[in-house]
Amino acid sequence: MTSPLLTNQPAAADPQPEPLALTPQLRDELAGASQALEQATPEQIIAWAVDRFFPRLTMATAFGPEGCVIIYLLSRIQPQTYVFNLDTGYQFQETLELRDRLAQKYGILVQLKKPELTVAQYEAKHGGPLYQTNPDQCCLDRKVKVLREAVQGMHAWMSGIRRDQSPDRAAAPIVGWDSRFNLVKISPLANWTKSDVWKLILQEGIPYNRLHDQGYPSIGCWPCTQSVMFGQDERAGRWSGSAKTECGLHGMEFEQGGGI
Repeated sequence: MTSPLLTNQPAAADPQPEPLALTPQLRDELAGASQALEQATPEQIIAWAVDRFFPRLTMATAFGPEGCVIIYLLSRIQPQTYVFNLDTGYQFQETLELRDRLAQKYGILVQLKKPELTVAQYEAKHGGPLYQTNPDQCCLDRKVKVLREAVQGMHAWMSGIRRDQSPDRAAAPIVGWDSRFNLVKISPLANWTKSDVWKLILQEGIPYNRLHDQGYPSIGCWPCTQSVMFGQDERAGRWSGSAKTECGLHGMEFEQGGGI
């Protein structure tokens, strides 16, 4: 049975809360929570996040398999959590269709947050596709800046990163301080493996991007995403042929306990 559709808008009607500050007390709380949740299940981690931060809790998803798993879990724990996608204008059509399939099954309509300029306006401004000449700036303008606007009023955000995805993500805590966006960052699947994710997807019939069946283990914007050969790193198809490995949303920006 299809769930009632929830538009998952942020709690904008409430007075704008004060931004969360990383006090010594909060630092200790986050370090303690991360340690306590290290062996917890994703359901337990999300339940803790909802209990501690909802309705000032959000989740950004690019509709990867991890994000689909978290949406499934949120539909069981707190389906009114504000979930959004950074719609750069360069997303695969299969990615946007997945948004509709998830909404139909779980009743959670992920909000599309767009940059100020359309793709045509942006490329005209820069004399052509900036992803070809300066992909870091393109990600900054069409992802990072948009996320900063999308999380205004929030105190914590969840992501679908896993430690085994790449060296950049290997040190990600379950709970930490994201100094890039001044938010608590919660990674419910950090201690899961790719196998764990796909086991749950197949077991529960969770919708996923059809491109995964065509050799695309990690999917971002279509100009910067390629299929990979069997045995390659699952993020090898992202910005293939360049030194770039992250779009700027994730990296070594965490503070847990006393260090970054």
